[in-house]
Amino acid sequence: MDYIIDTHAHYDDEAFDADREQLLSSMQEAGIGRIINVGASMRGCRDSFALSEKYDFIYAALGVHPDDIVNLTDADMDWILEKAKEPKVVAIGEIGLDYHWPEPEPSLQKQWFERQLDLAREAGLPVIIHSRDAAKDTADILEAKKAGEIGGVMHCYSYSSEMARQFLNMGFYFGIGGVLTFKNAKKLKEAVDYIPMDRLLLETDCPYLAPTPHRGERNCSLYLTLVVEAMAEIKGISKEEVIRITAENARRLFAL
Repeated sequence: MDYIIDTHAHYDDEAFDADREQLLSSMQEAGIGRIINVGASMRGCRDSFALSEKYDFIYAALGVHPDDIVNLTDADMDWILEKAKEPKVVAIGEIGLDYHWPEPEPSLQKQWFERQLDLAREAGLPVIIHSRDAAKDTADILEAKKAGEIGGVMHCYSYSSEMARQFLNMGFYFGIGGVLTFKNAKKLKEAVDYIPMDRLLLETDCPYLAPTPHRGERNCSLYLTLVVEAMAEIKGISKEEVIRITAENARRLFAL
């Protein structure tokens, strides 16, 4: 039987400090076979790497989220590039653009986004892209950097079907999580209907974005069965098929 692969989690987050070990040790029995823990800050990268060393079913992605770029240094990039050689490190991310707040300024975000795309190319690893309120600039940079050659996933995809076409043309995958179960997620449901099944990945972004009926609670990989149900309904296939195909997609992209 296939198991669920959570391609985007943050179990290093302090929200899990009280019961991290207990929770993670329950995953495999519950059908969660692999988890990619994703760095968002340099501290998050170090903690993600440590989790990947501690648990055989956890892999690490190393990268710095646009909100955390202000104090980045060349030494940080060197550290990520060095650790990217380790077998449990499977991606560079999450990296990208976030224009939801006025800071950090877009020019600085773009600079570090491009720098980390270059790093991913040098490391030979796919990228995990964070893009919020920045669809055009994200697509333009990915095109200019020929990111289709690098490969990657649009994490927590939130744009339209039309926008999805652009990312599909670059060969990108799409990370789908708890938002798919929200009543008001019409645009995402349309995008998931449009995106071919062989380009969809399951992810939690935990502790954030828990699916209905857990909306507002701390999210975790155990809730991915609810996302599977929602995706199966949209695609008109069985839950088992959703799990099998998304797991195959994750193994293909991240060489798991």
